[in-house]
Amino acid sequence: MPLVQPFIRGEMLPSGFLIRPSDGGGSVIHIVDHMDLEPWSVPEVVRPLYESSTMVAQKMSMAALRYLRQVAHEDTHSVITGWGRQPAALRALSQRLTRGFNEALNGLADDGWSLIESDGVDDVCISVNSSKVIGCNETFSSGLPIVSTGVLCAKASMLLQDVSPPSLLQFLREHRSQWADSNLDAFFASAMKPNFCNLPTSRLGGFSGQVILPLAHTFEPEEFLEVIKLENASNYQDALVHRDLFLLQMYSGVQDNTAGTCSELIFAPIDASFSDDSPLLPSGFLIIPIDSPVDTSSPNCTLDLASTLEVSTPRGRITGVSGGGACAATSSKAVMTIAFQFAFESHLQDSVAAMARQYMRSIISSVQRIAVALSSSSSSHLVPRGGSAAQKLAPATPEAATLSRWICQSYRFHFGAELIKSADANKGSSESVLKAIWHHGSAILCCSLQPMPVFTFANQSGLDMLETTLVALQDITLEKVFDDQGRKNLCTELPSILEQGLACMAGGVCVSSMGRAASYEKAVAWKVVDDDGGAHCICFMFLNWTFV
Repeated sequence: MPLVQPFIRGEMLPSGFLIRPSDGGGSVIHIVDHMDLEPWSVPEVVRPLYESSTMVAQKMSMAALRYLRQVAHEDTHSVITGWGRQPAALRALSQRLTRGFNEALNGLADDGWSLIESDGVDDVCISVNSSKVIGCNETFSSGLPIVSTGVLCAKASMLLQDVSPPSLLQFLREHRSQWADSNLDAFFASAMKPNFCNLPTSRLGGFSGQVILPLAHTFEPEEFLEVIKLENASNYQDALVHRDLFLLQMYSGVQDNTAGTCSELIFAPIDASFSDDSPLLPSGFLIIPIDSPVDTSSPNCTLDLASTLEVSTPRGRITGVSGGGACAATSSKAVMTIAFQFAFESHLQDSVAAMARQYMRSIISSVQRIAVALSSSSSSHLVPRGGSAAQKLAPATPEAATLSRWICQSYRFHFGAELIKSADANKGSSESVLKAIWHHGSAILCCSLQPMPVFTFANQSGLDMLETTLVALQDITLEKVFDDQGRKNLCTELPSILEQGLACMAGGVCVSSMGRAASYEKAVAWKVVDDDGGAHCICFMFLNWTFV
């Protein structure tokens, strides 16, 4: 193929797959990716992506191995997916999302993309593809036929420092209202309909919330496919038959601390019918860590990568622990690329381009604000899930330590027993009490004393049960956690908690922020009082919980 500016080509050397039968049954697959990516020719900030065999292997070889494992798992196990879709059909949908997003991101002239003139500020790049036409057979109100539409893509990149890419994307995934314009969400959805002919003019209201409806996830799991239902969304120009909007969404690259792993959040509006042949116009976020591993010269590096994918350890990870030939990795710098696609009519190209630039800059501002809150320098706001990151005890602030002490003191006063069985923790400092609370096996959550109580603190088990982070926790109300029966029990017991200071509730089911049900054997609640004897919050403890 001819050279395409500003792309730099590397050289593909003999590569491929070797599949051999195994003596114990099954097969052994060998993958060889052998390339010279000419790292000297790319900007220094992204050079590690091209000169590190660890990152290349993680992006290509390991991705291929995971894909093959997923297909093999589906062929040999009964896989249940959402909405009656077969695994192969859902995999095709996720591939359509990824392919459409990557094509827009690359913006190759061979695919019909062309750049349009900048507005003088180079932070947002706008490209147009007139060959991608969304069919429109309707007419304007004047009776004139609608001009065929094209697709416009607005792109921007930003450098992230000291923030976990999966944690950032998880927040964006769970809290769309923090960065997205609901009126434009309605615009995106209406653009896929034949009576699309106008631009959104003013905000008609917001959506009341979002519900994540799981479709499927990979065996690892490294990739989640889901439908996002935006409830009671803006009914833009009466163009939408339903007030609820639906987005098909893929969230991948969930793991932390793995060299070369991309994290993606890609979504596209879909019709409520969710037909397999409906057009998809994907937009979203892509984050690539660019810190080079400490050891990029070890010949055993890619072998160690492959060893993390043993059949007996489906959740294997490269955790960046040096020694034994392993490749150490860090995650302090990453590049986020944002791309949004807009369907438009040719006579409105300039107006849509101006709107896209403005919207993209608004998203950049929101993402920067969220990234600062989630950065390691603001670690009191962030709890990375699992692994060694959880050992950092992110909420180890004076306020959290004091709250932990109050929780234990109040439990001892109301129940006449120790919440923490360790004698060292009971006699130790507030920090040791916090550590014991944080690693307690039961889910411990605190909620505010308000007419509509919201959660203010949770230990690691509590965050795992609700499938959330400390930042996102503060958006979850108490009543959303319980099912119908649990809410009835809560209404009965809440006055007792406020008056007598404690309550015990029978086992039941609660609901995570992802919509998953978790059963618990018993729940206890008590009023937490401060050093002056004033009521500070209510603490709940869910014993022996597990996902259903």
